[in-house]
Amino acid sequence: MWAFLSALFAGLTALLAKKGVEGVPPNLAVAVRVAVVLIFAVCIALVTRQTKVNELSSRTWWFLVASGIATGASWICYFRALQLGPVSKVAPIDKLSFVLAMVFGVIFLKEKVTPSLLGGAVLIVAGVLLTLR
Repeated sequence: MWAFLSALFAGLTALLAKKGVEGVPPNLAVAVRVAVVLIFAVCIALVTRQTKVNELSSRTWWFLVASGIATGASWICYFRALQLGPVSKVAPIDKLSFVLAMVFGVIFLKEKVTPSLLGGAVLIVAGVLLTLR
């Protein structure tokens, strides 16, 4: 259910972001988005009482900071791409992140590749290539 909701909100994000970058520098658009996400995330953490930052290990901090930097870089590139091209072309390319995440999971986390996972990845790549024609 949570993954489905993630996909729903990511789809809405593409549409809303495309409208949001019209006539706005993409880096400013990302800054506004990050500020909103920060406020939203802090409120959710407070409401759910998940605020014990001092209990995070240095290793956890390192990975979360690195993840935040990767997210920021992704968003900056995504907003620029949305400014330059149609959402129907940008969003599918962005979804290649699934294939890359799968490859990274196999290489770095030693996750297993199943035939259905590999087939799904091939279909995603084929779908992206088809949308770009």
